[in-house]
Amino acid sequence: MTTAISGTLPLFPLRTVLFPGGRLSLKVFEARYLDLVSSCLRERQPFGVVCLLQGGEVRQAGAATRFEPVGVLAHLAEVDAIGPGMLKVRCDGGARFQWSAVHEDADGLWQAAGVSILPADPAQPPGERFGGAVQALQRAYAALAQRPEADLPAERHFDDAGWIANRWCELLPVPLAARQQLMALPDPLQRLTLVDEFLRGKQLI
Repeated sequence: MTTAISGTLPLFPLRTVLFPGGRLSLKVFEARYLDLVSSCLRERQPFGVVCLLQGGEVRQAGAATRFEPVGVLAHLAEVDAIGPGMLKVRCDGGARFQWSAVHEDADGLWQAAGVSILPADPAQPPGERFGGAVQALQRAYAALAQRPEADLPAERHFDDAGWIANRWCELLPVPLAARQQLMALPDPLQRLTLVDEFLRGKQLI
């Protein structure tokens, strides 16, 4: 069951896919996004991250912009000033959402209307079938945690199929379009099945 939200949702189109429960680090310097971060901090509200289909992350006059109709809410976790007019922002991925209409403000900020929050993945254990994917992810996280630059989610849910699938989707070298399709899948076991097939095909498990 989806939940509609009133008003509009400010969007941050990027050439990446944010997953629920994931982490996203940004360097913000454009005026439209500096204002966005300030507004979200003040109102304690998230913004929407959507994957770009056409156009660039930095605004260019006259350039067409298109992005995916399903995105993920980004909740501000840390905001630090790293220079004049520049912020370092870390966000946590929240719920998935879909929009039915968008418009561009005069300052270039995109706003989504007709926004519906999509249901969260139901908690489901991965079961023995996906034991190899679970163990491989545990090993990968143990190795990544040793790297100073690693920015891994604080919570660990190795007993949840959707969480496991999402974390693998962030790590695997798959095309952006495939990553978007995996994120948008409503069935976490189907998502994990596709991840498991990829891992086996590459002999990673």
